[in-house]
Order: sequence, then structure tokens, then C-alpha cells
Amino acid sequence: MLLTRKATTNAGVDPVAPSRLTRPVSSLLGRTVDRRTFLKRSGITFGAGAVASQLPFSMLGEAQAADNAAAGKTEVKRTICTHCSVGCSIDAVVQNGVWVRQEPVFDSPINLGAHCAKGASIREHGMTHDSHRLKYPMRLVDGKWQRISWDQALNEVSQKLLDIRKQYTAEATFWIGSSKHNNEQSYLLRKFVSMFGTNNMDHQARICHSTTVAGVANTWGYGAMTNSYNDEQNSKCIMFFGSNAAEAHPVSMLHTLHAKEKGAKVIVVDPRFTRTAAKADKYYRTRSGTDVAFIMGLLHLIFKNGWEDKEYIRTRVYGMDKVREEAAKWTPEEVERVTGIKPVDMLEIAETFSKNKPSTIVWAMGQTQHTNGNAIVRASCILQLALGNVGVAGGGTNIYRGHDNVQGATDIGPNPDSLPGYYGVAAGAWKHFAAVWGVDYEWLKKQFVNQTMMEKPGITVSRWIDAVLEKNELIDQDPNVRAVVYWGHAPNSQNRGKEMLEAMKKLDLLVVIDPYPSATAAMAALARKDGVYLLPAATQLECEGSVTASNRSLQWREKVIDPMFESRTDHMIMYQLAQKFGFDKEFVAKIKLQKGKGGMDEPSIEDTLREVNRGMWTIGYTGQSPERLQAHMRNQHVFDVKTLRAKGGKDAKTGYVLDGDYYGLPWPCYGNPDLKHPGSPNLYMTSRHIMDGGGNFRANFGVERDGVNLLAEDGSYSAGADITTGYPEFDHVLMKKLGWWEELTPEEQKAAEGKNWKTDLSGGIQRVVMKNHGCHPWGNAKARAVVWNFPDGVPLHREPLFSPRPDLIEKYPTHADQKVRWRLPVLFKSVQDANKNAVQQYPLIMTSGRLVEYEGGGDETRSNPYLAELQQEMFVEINPKDANDRGIRNNEYVWVETPTKAKLKVKSQVTERVGPGTVFLPFHFAGWWEGQDLLKYYPEGAAPIVRGEAVNTAMTYGYDIVTMMQETKTSLCQVQKA
Repeated sequence: MLLTRKATTNAGVDPVAPSRLTRPVSSLLGRTVDRRTFLKRSGITFGAGAVASQLPFSMLGEAQAADNAAAGKTEVKRTICTHCSVGCSIDAVVQNGVWVRQEPVFDSPINLGAHCAKGASIREHGMTHDSHRLKYPMRLVDGKWQRISWDQALNEVSQKLLDIRKQYTAEATFWIGSSKHNNEQSYLLRKFVSMFGTNNMDHQARICHSTTVAGVANTWGYGAMTNSYNDEQNSKCIMFFGSNAAEAHPVSMLHTLHAKEKGAKVIVVDPRFTRTAAKADKYYRTRSGTDVAFIMGLLHLIFKNGWEDKEYIRTRVYGMDKVREEAAKWTPEEVERVTGIKPVDMLEIAETFSKNKPSTIVWAMGQTQHTNGNAIVRASCILQLALGNVGVAGGGTNIYRGHDNVQGATDIGPNPDSLPGYYGVAAGAWKHFAAVWGVDYEWLKKQFVNQTMMEKPGITVSRWIDAVLEKNELIDQDPNVRAVVYWGHAPNSQNRGKEMLEAMKKLDLLVVIDPYPSATAAMAALARKDGVYLLPAATQLECEGSVTASNRSLQWREKVIDPMFESRTDHMIMYQLAQKFGFDKEFVAKIKLQKGKGGMDEPSIEDTLREVNRGMWTIGYTGQSPERLQAHMRNQHVFDVKTLRAKGGKDAKTGYVLDGDYYGLPWPCYGNPDLKHPGSPNLYMTSRHIMDGGGNFRANFGVERDGVNLLAEDGSYSAGADITTGYPEFDHVLMKKLGWWEELTPEEQKAAEGKNWKTDLSGGIQRVVMKNHGCHPWGNAKARAVVWNFPDGVPLHREPLFSPRPDLIEKYPTHADQKVRWRLPVLFKSVQDANKNAVQQYPLIMTSGRLVEYEGGGDETRSNPYLAELQQEMFVEINPKDANDRGIRNNEYVWVETPTKAKLKVKSQVTERVGPGTVFLPFHFAGWWEGQDLLKYYPEGAAPIVRGEAVNTAMTYGYDIVTMMQETKTSLCQVQKA
């Protein structure tokens, strides 16, 4: 089924008139589709994505190659949607180098031929001559954008960065990577900035799921989704707590609704009645910022009624007795006082979730974006451990990531506290990667100011503005930040927008590398007259590479078309800057170069993935070779929709045998590609052999604590393991003690001497442990209900910094102020105390979230004419009672003001979706600043079609103590008629 149709020639109609996709948006205004009509036609009201056959033909058309007669062979390129993390496949039809139409891929076991509104319009993602993309390099001169050549841009940007490094050290620079980069580009950017000499780099995951990664990994091993969208079809109860999947991950709802059709109970707990709630069996409203109290209330009832899995806890969980003590405090009455949920409802939720197993909990940024986000996600993990729901089909913690490759960028990308693969930044990690990269460790060390800074985690993206504005004596590095590079990131995704504008004014240099100028360009031009550069990057549809979906499956994108306009691929730009910085040879020491756009050199993406395969032993990114991934993409039809397992058969092109593989080889896919590990669709599953995707919890925290065993008890082990009790992680010493060392080849023994399962580059330790003995190379331990290395070992409820309940602050205070966290001071109690009575002036809870039409900061999707006509204005949802009290009617301009004194001019949407006392604003908008349209500050022709206030311009201060996740879900505001 095609998503476009050929234009027909009717009487009186010019047969060569421009197609629907190439006409300017001004010609479309007479055929807009209102929100209700779109939702009705698209099928979102039924919980699924937009169905192509239901889209009105007036919205569809087909691009034509310039010369149809000479068009030649039509090619079909299989790619992956570049928006959310579901990972929907798309077949792009290309004729004579022009992307003319697209088809949804019905063979894909993930999207089953479905698209949401964003996926259905993906071909309009900057692929036409009149797109709103950044088309050529530009710089800001006297407050005006000036076109320049690539040579001039690269020369000037590189020289300014080198000058700053020489005068202030590389620590004066901050590099913001992208969750839109593919895996290979993310990996290369971590390497690139490392060779520049700093750990001051980060990307979007910091402000979406960093609390998930830290909290979940510290509980049981890996900080990622344990199961998959597909596996929800095995669930008997699904609780959405912190996720609005129907809008944020629409196509995932296919699997949720299949489960519901089979009898699964669907529960939504949310401050807002979302579109997901509309399709649930039960909806319960809670107060934003009280998530830990809610989970502890469930645990209180589970323990009280004996619904916990006692044997599972005994054999596989450490510290649940401490959780019992905390949960005992959370009586139904206290839970109601804090969360607003009635005792009868709490009992109903607890009983439904406990008695319909396997049950799964789904969350996204509703749990993570809080000042106690790490505690919230750990509480959710503990809930599943108490019920024995982890490591089983239909159970687990299904954690929905945001952008299309935010999972992969987190795994192997530019994180300030870790080299790729969560290796950290200690000396051993740097030595491991020096070997992987083929460079001398001493050379690498000399790139940094000193070894101390080399091994110190860098500044986070959530705090770069403080790295610029904070007093120098309070920063845990010598210089303040003086240069920032935005490499595929939206500034309106970050809170404290007014302070960000002040930080932009103070910088010596600001560089934007992006397919779109983004809100960064407009904010920068509003703030300053010069010192800003815009470099056009290719989209992910204009290059090849792998991306990791939320369920940890890797999928390979084929390049659909060559980079348009003057854009260059991100990896080409990295290589060209590396040439200017003088480390180009080291940058690609073990990676082949290939000819890219204009015959210029760029690193081979396939070869980059092979380098990833050679080094990423920690998380099993070693088995997914380009050849295996490409074979999966060509043969999607052989993978089971529920289990993701290949039913069998050979790849016609290569002869590769697909039998037994799980789709996309979801990490961990241990060993090298020749070992043919099938991937791990469900983590920690002891009912399966390790070579069949099974596993157990990680032994990463010792073997004993205070005399209590941390390893799994006797009888708890993955199927077929030779060791039938708990055991530590494998290294060369343990291999020798067990007598398994001799099973390594002489070459493997040489490489593995002095190494462990994570640093043995031969893969011999993993091969012998898994294939010969059925054991897990990372050991076999208990999950931790108590994470003793975090400020709150047991998750605690702490009131938000801007709480609407001053009466609860004394009993549930936030943390004490921190002198240094991630190189900067962090405020907690002083902010909470100073704003204890802010609710008197700002009586409404302000929260934010997603819309189905847009993605992330919204610059790309708000520049798409299909999507722009579906959602044309920024708005605030306000309850009818609150609106009436303020004399506000629906669709009127109002001012939203927060304690920052920032004011947002938005349209009112009067609705009972939010309860009294709460307002909701979407976070996809930018292009207005406190009532002013910033159109004149964008490069000509590159402003998004739809512009509006960014909610984060007014969002208040607040960070998670462990990860520096920003608080964007709970603040205070006042709304007044404009």
C-alpha cells in the first residue's frame, strides 16, 4: 500500500502542475485538517498510528523525477523512521535520485505496516527544494545571517576552537551531541571530542532518561528496557505510569491493544487524562511529583496482603527487607494525602497488577524528569522485583525511550562520564579504547590537560548554562565554558530558558551543526550580534547506519538519497574538523575511508560498526555486524511478531542462516559475530540458556555486603549453566581457578591474560563461558532493592522544589544543597525553602509533555507542512474550573507565568483532561519569546512553519541529584487572560 498516489490528469487541470509535495505551504492553507478530523481519520482515537489508507487524498501526492523518460531504474531503499524510538520501517521509492513516494513495511515485526502522523509524512522531512532546512553554512555578522562557504566555515570554526583551547584549555568547550545521530556517528563523536581533549560532552538522553539508565542499571545490570513492545502481547496487565504512548509512541499501541484484545488489563496512572488513558480499562489521576509515594503505597498493599513472590525475592533480590520498612509508612491514608489517589483505588490497582501476572510497567519521561527521578525509576523496578515480574515474558520494565536513536547514543555515544559501552573514564577504560582505536594511550593522555581531568566526568548538557554563568571559583575545573557546539540538539528542550539566553550572550563562540537552524539560531541572534556559525548537516535519511530501538534491537538504514543542498554527513564534518585539529589519522586509525559527497573522504559507516563490534563487550554490541543486521532488514518477514524470533531460512543475498536469531539482535548480543549469539529480547530470563538469549542479574557490586550474600542463591541460574548457584564476573583468574583457561586458543590466552570479560578483545572468555559452560560472563547475582551508593539507598518521596503543598515539605524535604556534582554546585533545599510559599502567587501545577504531531524540540516536525497544518498553535490545557475562575474561555490568548518571572503567550485549551489545579503545556514549540515572534531572527526561509512559545523558557530550576536530569514535570505557574 502506497502512502502517495500519482496525480491524475483531469479536464482543465494542468498535467505538469507542481505536486502536492513540492508546492509551498501557502498553497495548502485552504485545505487544513482540524485536530479532531485528523484524529478520527488517522485512527489515533483507536490507540494506533495513522493508517495510510485513511489519510485524505488531498493531503497526498507523488513527487516526480525531473525527467521521467530518463528516470531509469526505480530503487526501493529500506530505512527507519527518524522520529521516536519504536523503530518503524519505511520503504522509500527512489527514481533518478529523487525520493518519489514511500510504503510502510508490512513485514516489519515492529510496525506491521503502520505509521503514525510523523512516519506517514517522513518524505517531507526536508526532502524538497522549498524545505525549511539549513541549506548552506552561515555566520552571524552584525546581527544578520550571512552565507559563507564550507572552507571558510571550517577554517574559522576550527581556528576559534583551537584558540580557545590554547588560551583556556579544552575544558572551556562544551559539545552537545545528538540522539538523532546513528550509532556509528554517536560513537565517532565520543571519540572525536575525547581526542580534542575533554569529557565536556553530552546529548539528549541526559534530559530524557539519564535517571532510568543510572537507576535501573544500579538495580540489576543494564539501564534499558528489559522486554519489548512486542512482548506486551504476553502480558496480562499493563500499567502505564509516566508514559503517554498513544501520542509519544503511537505505533507501539498496536502491541498494547493486541494484548488488551486478548484480555490484558490496561491501567493508566497520570496527572492528565491522556489519549493512552482513553484506551485503558482504568484511569487514576495522581498529583505530579508524587510517584515514589504511589509506588510505595502499592508495595505497602502487596506486602500486607502477601501478594509478593517470596521465593523470587529470597533467591534473586537483595535488600527487600529495607524496602518493606519504608513501604510500611505508606498507608492508604498517607498515600491519599500525598498523591490524591483514594484508598479504594490504590487497593484496586495493587490487586489488579498483582493478580494478573505476568504484569508489566511502562514509563517514559513522566517518571524520569524529576528532581528525584532516580528514586522513582528504582521504585518501579522494586515493584516488579517484589512480584517476580523481571526476567519473564510479559513482565519486566518496558521503558519507552524518546528519539529514534537515543538508546544507541546512550549506549555508545558522547556521555560525559563514560566512554562508549558504559566503560567509564578510569585509566583502564582509556587503555581499553586506546587499543580498540589503534592509538597510543600516552598520546591520548596528552590530549587532555592532565590525567585527573581525563578521568573526571564532564559537565552535563542540563547544566552547561551554569558552566558559563557560575562564579569561576565554584566550578570544579579551571575555566568557565566559553564555546558551545550544538550538534543536533534543541535548546528549547532544556529548562531555564531565560538564563540560557544570558549564557549565550556570554560565550565567545556558538556553533550549530544540524539539518535545521533550530531554535538555537533564533535565540543566538536575539542575544548577540556575532560569534555564531551554522553548518548544515545531512539528515539520517541521507546516510546509512544502524539505530537502536527502545527494545534494544539494532536496525540498519540504507541511504535513501544523497545529502541535499550543501549539507554534509555528520561523520564527514567530524573527519574534516579532525583534519583541522591535527588528529585525523588517529581518528580513523582502524576505520577505512570512503568517498562521500563531492568525492570528499569520510569514515566508512560499515567499518565504524566493525570497530564498535571489536570493543563493546560490556553491553554486547559485539555480535551485530553490518552483514547480520542487513540480512535481518532484507528478511523481516521471517521474524515472529510476538517473540521476535526468526522462524528460519537463509538470506538470499549472502546465504546467512537466520534460524534462531531475534530481530535486530537486541543487545546484549555477546561474543563476536561468528559466535552467532541470537540477541536478548528479554533480559535476565533464567528460563533460557545464555546462548538462547537467556541470562540473570549482574554481579557488579561485590559478592557480600555487611555479611549478607549479594550473589544469587543456590538453584537460581540460567538454563543449562554448569554453575548452579551465584558466581562473580569472569576474569582470567576465575577462568584459571575453574580449569576453563585451557579451552581458550593460544591466541585467545595471549589476549585474555590480565583481562576480564569486558576487556578481553579476543572474545575468548565470553565464548568459553557461554558456549562451553552455559554461564553468564558478568556473573550471577541478586538485584539490589537497596542501592547503597546513591543518596537514598531505598527510594524516598521528596517534595518537588516548587511544591504546591508547603504543608508536606517538612516531612518530605528535598536534598541538601551540593557543593559539587558533575563539576558544578547544585541547589536543592535552598531553592525549596525560598519558594515554600510560591504557591500563593503561583497556585497551578505546571507540567509538560508530548503531542503526536511533533517530536522533541520540534524544529524538524514543525517545518513539515503535513504536520504543521495538524497542530498550528502552542497552547496550555487548563481545567474548566480554573479557567472560569480567571475569566478565560477556550482558544483565547493567555499568559502563563512561573516563579522565574518568564511569561509565555499561548492559546487556552479548556479541557477536563487536566484536573483542577494543574495545567499542561507541550514541549515541542519554539520561535516565540515572551510574546514576540522570532521570525526575523531565523535565516531567511529556514524558520519553522509553526512557531510558538517554548514551555522551557519559563520552566524552573531543578535537577536529579544522581544524574543532573532536569525537572520539567512539576513546577508552579499562574495563568491570566492576555
